[in-house]
Amino acid sequence: MGFEEMAMVSQQHSSSSINKNLDSGKYARYTAEQVEALERVYMEFPKPSSLRRQQLIREYPILSNIEPKQIKVWFQNRRCREKQRKESTGLQSVNRKFSAMNKLLMEENDRLQKQVSRLVSENGYMRQQLHSSSTASTDVSSESAGDKPQHPRKDANNPAGYFILFFVLVIIHVYIWMCKGMYLQLLCTCFSLAFVCAFGRLLSIAEDTLAEFLSKATGTAVDWVQLPGMKPGPDSVGIFAISHNCCGVAARACGLVNLEPIKIMEILKDRPSWFRDCRGLEVFTVFPAGNGGTIELLYTQTYSPTTLAPARDFWTLRYTTTLENGSLVVCERSLSGTGASPNASVASQFVRAEMLPSGYLIRPCDGGGSVIHIVDHLDLKAWSVPEVLRPLYESSKVLAQKMTIAALKYIRQIAQETSGEAVVSLGRQPAVLRTFSQRLSRGFNDAINMFNEDGWSFLNGDGAEDVVVAICSAKNLNSDSNTLPLTGGVLCAKASMLLQNVPPAVLVRFLREHRSEWADFNMDAYTAASLKASSYAYPGMRPTRFSGSQIIMPLGHTVEQEEMLEVVRLEGHTFTHEDAFLSRDIHLLQLCSGVDENAVGACSELVFALFDEMFPDDAPLLPSGFRIIPLDPKPDASTSHKTLDLTSSLGVGPATSHAAENASSSYNARTVLTIAFQFPFESNLQVNVASMARQYIRSVISSVQRVAMAISPSGLSPTVRPKLSFCSPEALTLACWICQSYRYYVGADLLREGSIHRETVLKTLWLHEDAILCCSLKALPVFIFANQAGLDMLETTLVALQDVTLDKIFNDSGRKALFSKFSQIMQQGYTYFPGGICISTMGRQASYDQAIIWKVVEEEENNVHCLALSFVNWSFM
Repeated sequence: MGFEEMAMVSQQHSSSSINKNLDSGKYARYTAEQVEALERVYMEFPKPSSLRRQQLIREYPILSNIEPKQIKVWFQNRRCREKQRKESTGLQSVNRKFSAMNKLLMEENDRLQKQVSRLVSENGYMRQQLHSSSTASTDVSSESAGDKPQHPRKDANNPAGYFILFFVLVIIHVYIWMCKGMYLQLLCTCFSLAFVCAFGRLLSIAEDTLAEFLSKATGTAVDWVQLPGMKPGPDSVGIFAISHNCCGVAARACGLVNLEPIKIMEILKDRPSWFRDCRGLEVFTVFPAGNGGTIELLYTQTYSPTTLAPARDFWTLRYTTTLENGSLVVCERSLSGTGASPNASVASQFVRAEMLPSGYLIRPCDGGGSVIHIVDHLDLKAWSVPEVLRPLYESSKVLAQKMTIAALKYIRQIAQETSGEAVVSLGRQPAVLRTFSQRLSRGFNDAINMFNEDGWSFLNGDGAEDVVVAICSAKNLNSDSNTLPLTGGVLCAKASMLLQNVPPAVLVRFLREHRSEWADFNMDAYTAASLKASSYAYPGMRPTRFSGSQIIMPLGHTVEQEEMLEVVRLEGHTFTHEDAFLSRDIHLLQLCSGVDENAVGACSELVFALFDEMFPDDAPLLPSGFRIIPLDPKPDASTSHKTLDLTSSLGVGPATSHAAENASSSYNARTVLTIAFQFPFESNLQVNVASMARQYIRSVISSVQRVAMAISPSGLSPTVRPKLSFCSPEALTLACWICQSYRYYVGADLLREGSIHRETVLKTLWLHEDAILCCSLKALPVFIFANQAGLDMLETTLVALQDVTLDKIFNDSGRKALFSKFSQIMQQGYTYFPGGICISTMGRQASYDQAIIWKVVEEEENNVHCLALSFVNWSFM
């Protein structure tokens, strides 16, 4: 009897047995206490394995009269009900989104029709005037230019003057109260009238700012052009547009967010929390206005993205009010006549930029949620930067990506966390992970800018000016629980360079996935040793060898997955036998963004910091990393994703493309690369650490230049050329070998009967419910492929999969069983393992009902290519 016939007989016997039990009434009815116990278990383990179900009966005596099969059926029914409930809730949510988005699109359509009518009117008017005399033509040109709404600038005195005037007024009132003098009362009345006039002037500016902002958000004051690649829909982030032929750079966004307007207003007003380039925002004074609104005078500082340009600051007036229809408005504009920054020591490091009327319109939506309109309009004074960097300050696309889209995506992220949709990793709540991301980004920006206010002072160079080195003795690296053994401070070495024909996303992916190509493990070991109270430190460190293996463990990502927070473990081994039992692994907290080449105007970043393996929330961080910013506009044809490793090409999703080579060959643009690395040092080792840092940065630059030449389309090296791409012959062949070998040895089909075409085999294998993995046949077998369920079970990514060895996923009993049956696998071609436990890369245990291991044989050569493993009905314990 064949395997298929045995399975059919077994299935018929099982179903007949269940029917008999049902007919005879052997299935016990659940009591309320039993249902409550099962519900508690379901909240933790929605899909328990057979071992877990048996353990459940032992842990809950109240379930002793229930058969394991009946409990299995209960969980199946419970999952089905949960799925139906989620589908119903999802459909209702989608319906609300469609309704709100439809209303939003209708408003956008009305605005576009008004803009078209205005343009047609202007076009007809200009055609009529072209037939008149040249003098009349000149007059008409000025009239045509003046036909667009022009808003004269409202001058105001220095906001600091109003602030001082207010306190002088208070002091005079106190003095009058003490002296009771008539003349002083008269003088106070005069000052009060002057203050009222000044406040009236501010209120007039605020009202004009509100009108101009609304004309940009919902009117035609600016010619908006839809941002390429951003399509509206219920699942889209929003509708985005950029300015065309206007003063400065401007961007506009509108979208639907499942948060209340008050909450959204609070988030958006806290600009440093979501705008990564915002160094600080200080509110100098607040005046009450009508409708419960306020007028605030703000001073804002923003970081410079590179070492080649100064930072920017703003003096602005911010007006918060409520419209008659219940909408909230927060609008803002720069004030003319304002003085220097409050801290004169850093005034030389900033260039005063201008914010034209901008802000947020937040309208409550029927059925919950809000519709947001965001307008950012800036004049960044591009004349103050080198000519090569001016595209960064003159591009509305860059502004949209860094500020406008970032604001809307951040609100969506908060909404997702509030609704409980965000995934918790390593026991950390999303807010904690978000704080880590902000600390990494802020620390890296501080290292690039090196403000005097933070205590940075530059060191004399060694003759070459390619690397800038500075020290900060005031850097606070003390956590609440640990005091670092540092008597010196922090040293930072930074540099910038121009690259030609290097796609930023490709370069940052290579730097992330191939750290051993540019990093020095001994430098990481020195920093790690300095950041903990250890018995060894530079220069007398214990010798350690980097094995070249790195394991990337994801922690979290944003809604659109354009930014990833992850833990990187670098495996190190000691040279001495005495220290062989000590771990020399190093852990990095890493933030990676800009890996999608299709993102408009985005830069690519790889920021990392060494941290303690215990992962405390208050761990001190010294961020270092790379920032790659495109300077030239991208070609119209969307560049595709180029994969630099063997296994990620088998991924299914938008991150893969079979046209990578053709698209990348047309890439021709300049990018600026900024590198900043930070090192702790002790006072007596400052000179040595500075020299070491300069040499290290230069070696990193040399390595990056070599990589850039290799991955550029004009000089793509075979060592980094993608060896596989999705739907390539190699990928399809591997999938077919796995399925054919399974059928040959096991005697059954791994995939369903519909998956007979080569093009669908790989996709069906990827989406298979069981965890399927392949490992190489080497002295130390490593995994070379895993489907989506396999990656979920191992809690890893396709990039890091290559660093996971076969013996690491089994416990001691599993390893012994594997080694004992290895000869049987090679002789018989396959073997079965009973239910057991495997271990993920994060250390979590996952149980499975059964495991199957079989040889994957090449179809033509008849050689064993690798081993395949399938874990049936796995779940985390």
